[in-house]
Amino acid sequence: MELKNSVALVTGGGNGIGEAVVKHFVARGAKVAVVDLVQKNIDRVVADVQKMGGEAIGIQANVTSEADTARFIKGTIEAFGKLNIAVSSAGVIRDGMMLNLDKETGQVSRKLGLDKWQAVIDTNLTGTFLTMRDAAEAMVNGGWPGLLVPISSVNKVGQVGQINYSSAKVADALMPKIIVGEFLMRGIRNVRCVAIAPGYTATPMLTGMNQDALKAILQDVHLGRLVAPEEVASMIGFCVENEALNATTIEITGGLCYPGGIAK
Repeated sequence: MELKNSVALVTGGGNGIGEAVVKHFVARGAKVAVVDLVQKNIDRVVADVQKMGGEAIGIQANVTSEADTARFIKGTIEAFGKLNIAVSSAGVIRDGMMLNLDKETGQVSRKLGLDKWQAVIDTNLTGTFLTMRDAAEAMVNGGWPGLLVPISSVNKVGQVGQINYSSAKVADALMPKIIVGEFLMRGIRNVRCVAIAPGYTATPMLTGMNQDALKAILQDVHLGRLVAPEEVASMIGFCVENEALNATTIEITGGLCYPGGIAK
């Protein structure tokens, strides 16, 4: 596969890693559908692509909806005639400890709400599943060479205060083995699947956090800085063009030595 003349859709394409992936693909000759929940983010990224001289369409959608998933895949194919790459970058974080105790009594005073659990599972896991499933269907039926890219996280190993997020991301990391195993059983040879598991990445959420806390995080990163979204995008581009990469999850962390808060 080559990025040039390929057609991609990127969920969560309106900011962060998804935006970087959109622009990396376009700069190398791909056509891209920018899928996001927030219309103003879509409009900004599509305008940037047009300034680059590239081709992109924007589709506002909720990845947790089967109807929306079907709509943005259909819209991509109607606009560009095919679908080769699907990157599932849409995600949310709703951090919190499972149990919180009252300091005086030692009794449980608060629990992680089901709403915080469900919001993360719905978007980060179910949304990824729907995108991968329906994109694969389109690629198989169209006979197009394809790559599915779930976005996992280094926190798939487990992060205190992220039982919801880590649970979703470890499941995302398992998808390539299962999906490609099923493809092998069914004789589907034109579609691959590779998950990407970034470490601490310079998205607005992290760059805008308390700088002392950020400094503490970076003490465990051999590179000494956050991973740039463009570096993650470059890795995904490499996966597109190296067909031997398949049925696996690749970490890109800058050398994070203690993922999941493992004690030194």
